Amino acid sequence: MPEVRLRRALHARGLRYRLDRRIGRFRPDVLFPASRTALFIDGCFWHGCPEHGVKDFRGPNAERWRSKLTANADRDRRASAELTALGWQVIRVWECEVKRDLGAVTDRVYDLVLAARS
Repeated sequence: MPEVRLRRALHARGLRYRLDRRIGRFRPDVLFPASRTALFIDGCFWHGCPEHGVKDFRGPNAERWRSKLTANADRDRRASAELTALGWQVIRVWECEVKRDLGAVTDRVYDLVLAARS
């Protein structure tokens, strides 16, 4: 799983984090309390990756799937906005980014978390 791979890589770089913690109504995938940073690792299908997300649904449940993924994207935007308003830095990465270049994603998250600490 991309989430586990990224968490292991961040831990290996020395970052410590919390899992399964809520901030308001939302539960980030990884939380860095010391730097007030929330990390979301968004799945390409469920969150509508511009590169790998489904562009057009067909079949009898097409409208249901379209509305489900639209609702997911709306919730993602609300979560980012609300957490930012509460003083948290929000980082979002796509699962395909983690699969394609784990090192680059790890470096990016690491740098952002360290910058938020200071």
